[in-house]
Amino acid sequence: MANRPWDEKREALTALLKSLRNEAGLTQTEMANLLGKPQSYVSKYESGERRLDFVEVLEVCESLRVTPQAFVARYYAGS
Repeated sequence: MANRPWDEKREALTALLKSLRNEAGLTQTEMANLLGKPQSYVSKYESGERRLDFVEVLEVCESLRVTPQAFVARYYAGS
């Protein structure tokens, strides 16, 4: 049985990550280049296939020039 509240939170996280990338006008490839990773890395965390740890989320924020505080505020505003 799936843990639905956690699934919904993960879906909100991946949606926010994708939304922020799109708002920055970046493709997955461009985002991956900023992170020094392959395009599949971005694709997998945006689809929920790969989970990011806290440090990785901070790296995404830094690459998008979004403060961690703004990121968390957007996450909670959307959930």
